Amino acid sequence: MKLGSQGLEVSRQGLGCMGMSAFYGPPKPETDMIALIHYAIRSGVTFFDTSDLYGPFTNEILLGKALQGGLREKVELATKFGFSFQDGKREIRGDPAYVRAACEGSLQRLGIDCIDLYYQHRVDTRVPIEVTVS
Repeated sequence: MKLGSQGLEVSRQGLGCMGMSAFYGPPKPETDMIALIHYAIRSGVTFFDTSDLYGPFTNEILLGKALQGGLREKVELATKFGFSFQDGKREIRGDPAYVRAACEGSLQRLGIDCIDLYYQHRVDTRVPIEVTVS
């Protein structure tokens, strides 16, 4: 199905990966989660959603590992930005310097050179949205 107006096409069923690494009890075993991601791809799921917040960072690393060996080309990846982590604290941020650094970090953790859908997890009310997306 088409997602948005820019030509992105994804499976009707997607897989949100948050619970694999965070928020619903302890992180799940990596080998089990990679097997689950592979099963989802074999079953026709092509849309995977993660965030630098999940773990933090470990969920993107997990997804990157799972998509090695040519699987990346079979899926569309979404990840999010919006939380800065400094001194053990989270801060909502939307300034362009942070967004660029967060994007570069996500690309590195995922082991890819292009994120298919990159979006803001939480809006920084101190920064106009036009400035954030610039």
